[in-house]
Amino acid sequence: MPQHGGNLLEAARRYGRAPEQWLDLSTGINPGAYPVPALPPRVWQQLPQQSDGLIDAALEYYGAPVALPVAGSQQAIQLLPGLRAPGRVGVLAPSYNEHGYRWEQAGHTRVALHPDTIESRLDTQIDTLDVLVVVNPNNPTGHRFAPAQLLEWHRRLQARGGWLVVDEAFIDCTPEQSLAAYSHLPGLIVLRSIGKFFGLPGLRGGFVLAEVGLLAALDERLGPWAVAGPARFIMQTALQDRNWQQRMREQLPRASERLAQLLTEYGLPVGDRSPLFVWLPTSDAYTLHEQLAHQGIWSRYFDPAAGGPGLRLGLPGAESEWQRLESALAQLPQSKPNQVVHA
Repeated sequence: MPQHGGNLLEAARRYGRAPEQWLDLSTGINPGAYPVPALPPRVWQQLPQQSDGLIDAALEYYGAPVALPVAGSQQAIQLLPGLRAPGRVGVLAPSYNEHGYRWEQAGHTRVALHPDTIESRLDTQIDTLDVLVVVNPNNPTGHRFAPAQLLEWHRRLQARGGWLVVDEAFIDCTPEQSLAAYSHLPGLIVLRSIGKFFGLPGLRGGFVLAEVGLLAALDERLGPWAVAGPARFIMQTALQDRNWQQRMREQLPRASERLAQLLTEYGLPVGDRSPLFVWLPTSDAYTLHEQLAHQGIWSRYFDPAAGGPGLRLGLPGAESEWQRLESALAQLPQSKPNQVVHA
């Protein structure tokens, strides 16, 4: 099974430090989570109601023609490969490692594509692929793909009956870069998550945006009541809270810039970033990961087999957490410029 960030209990056991003594920066989750409202008793006492307004709220928020709620985009990632006959699937490396793993598990052939070179090389490769899976912005590198480029790749894939799957789990701060408005087109599948931007990964909420026929096939595999009633209520409330969303779109990029500057000040090789995390492409990634762990800072390490080496750091929340991170960085040996890994 692929490894993921957020495995704090595993870190606690490995390093002999209690979970509450850690600063967890391993996930890229908004530390200023959406304030979950009090839940009405009915959401516990009734089966989930399909006409509760959640889909209408999603369509307005995403600007999409149709949407299917799922228990986190992970649920869709696991089921989508089973809706096609085995073929060749292009997947970014490094990227969210569940994509490649699940397509391979379903009998497809994975073709690894590096985020920094995909745009120059895919022109000659795309006609050999049946499916292209892109995370935009990419997790963990922060690499972004222009909507026009993605739509051109989709056009070429769809002309041969192929799919473009775009995982937009980290795109909420820049909704103008989303392909949600085009998701009704045959062969285009857009995945959205409530966990990252809204800071609610434990909710297990997300959406698939795609043409009606594909959503119907996916819904059939999900079965009834795929998303719990309490989760549906919280998702709808969060999607409709425009004031909170705007505050986050202003705050998160500033926090990401602050993190990048802090890391640079301590000599670390900062690469691309999203508003929710910073990518450190360095050959000393594992050493840095271990040094931070021994100070109670949990990061996400990507080894060469996963497209690294590199380290992803999420955002601290409270000012005390920023100070704790800076204190830990001050105790690290300075990174050297030649440790940066160039594509």
